[in-house]
Amino acid sequence: MPSDLVTIGRVLKPHGIGGELLVEYYAESPALLEKPLLMRAGRFAPRPVRLREWHLWRDQLIISLEGCSGRSQAEHLRGQEILIEAAWLPPSGDDAPYLRDLVGLEVRLPSGEAAGVLEDVLELSGQEVWSIRAPAEQGGYEILFPAMPQFVKGIHVSAGFVTIDPPEGLLELYREEAARAAGPGQER
Repeated sequence: MPSDLVTIGRVLKPHGIGGELLVEYYAESPALLEKPLLMRAGRFAPRPVRLREWHLWRDQLIISLEGCSGRSQAEHLRGQEILIEAAWLPPSGDDAPYLRDLVGLEVRLPSGEAAGVLEDVLELSGQEVWSIRAPAEQGGYEILFPAMPQFVKGIHVSAGFVTIDPPEGLLELYREEAARAAGPGQER
């Protein structure tokens, strides 16, 4: 995905028979729905869409798109991402950065020791998980870190790092697994 596009939602399923769509909406404000929107299916190129209207139903976002007037048309949109250009996003700061701003930041432990670099932010079973690449001199293995408030001690985007205090034994578990995978005589 071009870095100037941001996913703000995903079509969950059709809603009713008139072509409406139930959307998992990631943004805090519905004001972003007023901006030019794009949709993308899988790895296909995003295409522009025009929003007819939106409303909330039981605290869930329902949208209607131009050209989508029936349930069968809506069914073809299931699972597609809803995107906008990053320029439409309100500015972020160190106190509330966007997830995409975290990728590439150094990850440090409370001692200041480098734990690696944050490579990706994943959503696994409703939980935010950070994919951290350990330093090359430690083997460069991947660490899947549960990004829960009690483990994330500080995010300093402008300084280029985040501080984590992982659950006891988590880093050792990944280090040992990487050493086993390297095989005897090749331990890192």
